[in-house]
Amino acid sequence: MSATTHSAATKSPDAEQAGRRIEEVLGQLTAAGDRKTSAVAEELVRVLMDFYGAGLARILDGLQAAPGRETGDTLEELLGDDLVSSLLVLHDLHPEDMGTRIGRALAAVRDPVEVVSFDESTGTLRLRSADAGGCGCTGASSAQPSVENSLACFAPEVTTVEMEPASATREPALLQIGTRPPQGVATARPASAGTS
Repeated sequence: MSATTHSAATKSPDAEQAGRRIEEVLGQLTAAGDRKTSAVAEELVRVLMDFYGAGLARILDGLQAAPGRETGDTLEELLGDDLVSSLLVLHDLHPEDMGTRIGRALAAVRDPVEVVSFDESTGTLRLRSADAGGCGCTGASSAQPSVENSLACFAPEVTTVEMEPASATREPALLQIGTRPPQGVATARPASAGTS
């Protein structure tokens, strides 16, 4: 869903009213006498404030660096930021479809991988190592944690990642062998210094 569609469909919350409501809920927890629950709720509010604050700071940094740049370039940079992207996805504001976001997540990981398939009903993404030079024996296991972390930011719809060895579906590499010159064929030799 695009940001424009989403903002038109929902009314913007009043910041002052939201702040009062948060204080009210925290006050109710404190009044209930459960100090542990109250402390956990306050910590949750702090963590969320830090999370949103960091995301907004990155958006502002991107916009401040934007004067003279094309709007599309600035948006592309912001959508490529894992924190900004996760906030947009969390609130159903991300303008890109899931396939594009999965591609962003995979482009952000160090070990190259490629999509084999994605099952939307189960959230299972099957990948294989895209390292053409490797044997596929260790790349799959080493790439999985970084892939999962990246997908959590860009495409949280992916709930399971299954790595497939590169050799499972690839054709064996062809070895190029040249022919030897036929026996008895004279090869050109450089002229010696004494001949004219």
